[in-house]
Amino acid sequence: METQELSHYKALVGKLPLLGKEIGKVIIGQQEAINQVLISLLAGGHCLLEGVPGLAKTLMVRTMADALDMSFKRVQFTPDLMPGDIIGTEILEEDHETGKKFFKFNKGPVFANVVLADEINRTPPKTQAALLEAMQEYKVTYGGNDYPLPRPFLIIATQNPIEQAGTYPLPEAQLDRFLLYIRLNYPTEQEELDVLRSTTGTAQSNLRTILTDQEILELQLLTRQVHISDELLTSINRLVRATRPDGTSSAFVKQWCSWGAGPRAGQALVLCAKARAVLMGRYSVLPEDIRTLAFPVLRHRIAMNFKAEAEGITSDEVVRELLKSS
Repeated sequence: METQELSHYKALVGKLPLLGKEIGKVIIGQQEAINQVLISLLAGGHCLLEGVPGLAKTLMVRTMADALDMSFKRVQFTPDLMPGDIIGTEILEEDHETGKKFFKFNKGPVFANVVLADEINRTPPKTQAALLEAMQEYKVTYGGNDYPLPRPFLIIATQNPIEQAGTYPLPEAQLDRFLLYIRLNYPTEQEELDVLRSTTGTAQSNLRTILTDQEILELQLLTRQVHISDELLTSINRLVRATRPDGTSSAFVKQWCSWGAGPRAGQALVLCAKARAVLMGRYSVLPEDIRTLAFPVLRHRIAMNFKAEAEGITSDEVVRELLKSS
């Protein structure tokens, strides 16, 4: 990189801690989850948020969009939601000058920089599948025409782990499209006390715009240029391959897993490790980046067998066991 270009990128990276502080004006705690959402954005992927009601999932996403000056749309997924309610539909219009009638595509809420798909597991597979092309191709096809989505583009889907009656679990093919599976935990005692203190009065936080959409695109390009050594690439490859019962040497995996992560998991872990390096102000990947992100990258890409489900063994325990032996 030339000196001028390097200083420009350094200035952009220097804004990332300010972004975290700005989001922290509204969201108390949940720092790990906020970082992982930002990592997903820098890596150009999408993420699935899981947490019980009341953990500020919607507020977190809306606050991030405001601090980034990006358009934001929220879709509440329900059993009667149709694909056209998400991607849009054609409507019949009339030219007032000529009187001729024509069809015009009316864009749906997916045409935004940040789309919050709230409780995605409450809508049927037909509607869930409407997000597939958008997530992968960054476009919507309707009536034989392609409509590009705005960039940067980030889908954040949420689901409630408690109520499963009447829900439609995401199929494995769609789960794999999510770069990260982020779990939100309850706040600490002090954080919860701060929430009570700050949200039950009249004070309101005024957010500043820290980064523009164009600057996010530049940071996404920088993320892909971050250095990662061949040694770390090899360790990522071995970790992903070790999750597959047929070819692993891990007795733990053979005992509890029915199938493991595919090649997309390795790609996701490399990109997310690079994005975390950028978020931490570095230009090369460290082993701690891989260890930190192995859980949200792999937890939804490993299928546990019936025996594991009966015993309460989760995919996180598989990842933990593999990291111990690596």
